[in-house]
Amino acid sequence: MERKNAWEKYTEEEKAKVFAFAEEYRQFLSACKTERECVAALKAQAKAAGFMDLEDVKASGTGLAPGDRVFADNKGKNLALYVIGNEPLEAGMNILGAHIDSPRLDLKQNPLYEDSDMALLDTHYYGGVKKYQWVTIPLALHGVIAKKDGSVVTVNVGEKEDDPVFGVSDLLVHLSSKQMDKKASAVIEGENMDVLVGSMPMKAAENDDEKTKEDKKKIVGNILNILAEQYGIEEEDFLSAEIEVVPAGACRDYGFDRSMLMGYGHDDRVCAYPSFAAMLEMTVPKRTSVCLLVDKEEIGSVGATGMQSKFFENTTAEIMAARGDYSELGLRRALQNSRALSSDVSAAYDPLYGDVMEKKNCAYFGRGLVFNKFTGSRGKSGSNDANAEYVALVRKIMDDAGVYFQTAELGKVDAGGGGTIAFILGLFNMQVIDSGVAVLNMHAPWEIISKADLYEALRGYVAFLVS
Repeated sequence: MERKNAWEKYTEEEKAKVFAFAEEYRQFLSACKTERECVAALKAQAKAAGFMDLEDVKASGTGLAPGDRVFADNKGKNLALYVIGNEPLEAGMNILGAHIDSPRLDLKQNPLYEDSDMALLDTHYYGGVKKYQWVTIPLALHGVIAKKDGSVVTVNVGEKEDDPVFGVSDLLVHLSSKQMDKKASAVIEGENMDVLVGSMPMKAAENDDEKTKEDKKKIVGNILNILAEQYGIEEEDFLSAEIEVVPAGACRDYGFDRSMLMGYGHDDRVCAYPSFAAMLEMTVPKRTSVCLLVDKEEIGSVGATGMQSKFFENTTAEIMAARGDYSELGLRRALQNSRALSSDVSAAYDPLYGDVMEKKNCAYFGRGLVFNKFTGSRGKSGSNDANAEYVALVRKIMDDAGVYFQTAELGKVDAGGGGTIAFILGLFNMQVIDSGVAVLNMHAPWEIISKADLYEALRGYVAFLVS
């Protein structure tokens, strides 16, 4: 049952659409490297497309009718969008769920220190990473610093052409004989992934005595002066900061034929963006359409902004109340009767590492949207494992819409594994299957996807929402 390559079917007009959507996504991925940046950008697009803030709907008491578009923002890190359908919500919704966090380095709460005439920032890596991939590459700082007066300072340094960049150093090859004998997981230690941010001492004040001049941390002092001047912050403000260290630079076309994109954060923004874009194409669907973009998937979907929080459930209750048909039983029915695609990436087959893949059951570049009946590891542990009847329904939706799709597992049995938010949606007793875009270099600083797969994901998500 080999699937065909989608590029072979495109007319020149269709190919132009593939490249146009890819460019739209490329710009989004280049600009949005944190969950906060994703929410801010997509919320602005949603407002421009006629989506109303749920808080404004509640305050006005006007209610919601079929065709209305509404969004809810959870702490700047989650975004839920609804397009109200003709059927009552109790009949169920069609839901696209994706995550917008990605593996990275996070600054610790007390990060800044000086050692050997260098100023460094202490980090804690976030999500599953190969630590050795993060050294000797240009890095940028993105995030926010919340001050005691209630103000929030936005940080974004390392992306503009005239910005400085930062980095984690590595041992020179001439002295690395012991290092090279280590396992790959231990070549770079987590506590050694500190970011070099300066090496110039500040000038001592004229009124400082000799002991004061000697005792001062001159390099850190200079960095703190720069931070105070440019951002109006002091060292203690790091205690209430969320600064993410991410690869510096834009998403780029990849390959002579420009058929691919290389960028940071394809996992999982390559599914989040077409999910959002599919919502913009909804007019008045039969069933209410939902796009749910969540945080913390890379560390277990925990916390108030992870999929395991009550945000989605509570927001759906508010939507039902605005429709005038809320009840606790009605909410439970709405969730149980819903259908969902857990939109998350799959591992693309790499001929250089083919020994970890089972070639009949893996994803290939250019063959379209990927469906994973199950994920998990060690005998499907942690998996959702979609019902056969639901898989058949999804197949029909895709075939009727002419969407190119493929099915896959995450590598050979016993080779490893992974999970998504699917099992959490399944807790509501709704039908869920994993779907997404195949990715090379998954969880590396620079990941690669096929533009054809991105476009087929958009088409597949639209077909699902209108079904």
